[in-house]
Amino acid sequence: MERSRTSLMVEGRKVPLCLFRPAVAGPLPGLLYFHGGGFTSGSVEEVEITATALAESIPALVVAVGYALAPENPFPAAIEDAHAAAVWLAERAGPLGVAGHDAGGHVAVSLTLLARDRGGPEIAAQALFGPMLDPSLTRVAHGVGDGEGSVTDCARCYRAYLPEAALRLHPYAAPLESRRLGRLPPIMIATAQNDVLRPEAESYAARLIDAGVPTEVTRFAGVSHAGLAHHPPALAAAADFFRRRLTGAHSHPSSHR
Repeated sequence: MERSRTSLMVEGRKVPLCLFRPAVAGPLPGLLYFHGGGFTSGSVEEVEITATALAESIPALVVAVGYALAPENPFPAAIEDAHAAAVWLAERAGPLGVAGHDAGGHVAVSLTLLARDRGGPEIAAQALFGPMLDPSLTRVAHGVGDGEGSVTDCARCYRAYLPEAALRLHPYAAPLESRRLGRLPPIMIATAQNDVLRPEAESYAARLIDAGVPTEVTRFAGVSHAGLAHHPPALAAAADFFRRRLTGAHSHPSSHR
């Protein structure tokens, strides 16, 4: 596995990129990975296990993106950083996939909406691990979790990322409320049984299916919200999904809940 670093300048911000390239000859598809941390913390240094597993298993050139964090850089800074990274990677690898955990899942979803509306770059597939999708927090699982990943913690994170109440209705900030979910790339959503955010992720999957987006969703038992991004079965499922969608490995695509 070859690891390297570079960075982009986006609206005066330095956006670190960490590249994970497996020892595979020939061209590779590209995969952007967005870390968790509730929009307010996290970094590319924290995703080595996940990025390495995906890079080797797909195989793909995985680029972890150190997107701007709130409250210093609230919405939409993170998704502008994500879009710039997508443009950069699309020029160097292809086809292009995106993935993310927690707030990184939100950034990945928002990027697919933004790329669709701006006419590019084309994103071929997306995978989410326990994503944050609903600033209203009205679809949470009650009585599940405390501390990091709790409803209280999520509310604090959304206040930092979306300091103005009106922003919480923006389709890029509240994808679960968006009325325009068509023409999005095929998606795989991994949810955790013991995750307060599980219902909203599964609701998003149902809405995508209704919109005609090829959708796969799997609930993993015995794993927490924080552990989902490192959970070997979840990573294996994502790698299989990306192999089919990015490399054309033979399989029968399915949409199920």
